[in-house]
Amino acid sequence: MSKTAVVTGGSRGIGKAIALRLAQEGYDIALNYASNDDAAKAAQEEIKALGVNCEIYKADTSDIAQVKAMFKEIKKAFETINVLVNNAGVVDDAYLLMIRPDSLERSLSINIKGYINCAQAASLKMCSQKSGKIINVSSVSSILAVPGQTVYSATKGAVNSMTQTMAKELAPYGIQVNAVAPGFVGTDMIKSIPGDLAEKYLESVPMKRFGSAEDVANCVASLVSDAFSYMTGQVIVLDGGLSL
Repeated sequence: MSKTAVVTGGSRGIGKAIALRLAQEGYDIALNYASNDDAAKAAQEEIKALGVNCEIYKADTSDIAQVKAMFKEIKKAFETINVLVNNAGVVDDAYLLMIRPDSLERSLSINIKGYINCAQAASLKMCSQKSGKIINVSSVSSILAVPGQTVYSATKGAVNSMTQTMAKELAPYGIQVNAVAPGFVGTDMIKSIPGDLAEKYLESVPMKRFGSAEDVANCVASLVSDAFSYMTGQVIVLDGGLSL
């Protein structure tokens, strides 16, 4: 029987790396994205080149109606849902006194409601299967104070807490829920930081390098493997020692 992974925010960056890594492990991929059609189609072709099936689904994960419609289509296309990777998220840094109401609402909706919406939809299928794995992508900002990230830190702290509660609720149904909390990762976001500031960030990492999207993808692949079949409700901090 084929196995399927749903990856949200999978058209680029960490999400794309995770989708490609799971495809290497033989998973068919249901790839969610929010807006960039060209990037999603390019990712789809890369994944299919690995010899697995990949379907793409455009949906705003913070919108429960869109999520329900997306998972209805996923269930039509794939026999099972074995893995959900909640990755779709936004970062909109601002100091406390400069946080805009619209930015606050968007971050809370996508980074928290989006994860709950997708976990709810996926776990309905997983419960009927009596098996499944959910990985929530958190951030080192959930445990480390970073100026300008009041909102982002709050949302990722919520991800850590919901991971534990989901794990406890879903364990009797054979479903594991864990999270990975990356530190500074060399995606487009890091690449856009001015050189002097990026150097300052790099100096704070004991391992003296930024993480890669592939580092995160490898961690996720490990967490959904049989090697971690007895672990649930945990947050794996993957930050090169930044938070020490």
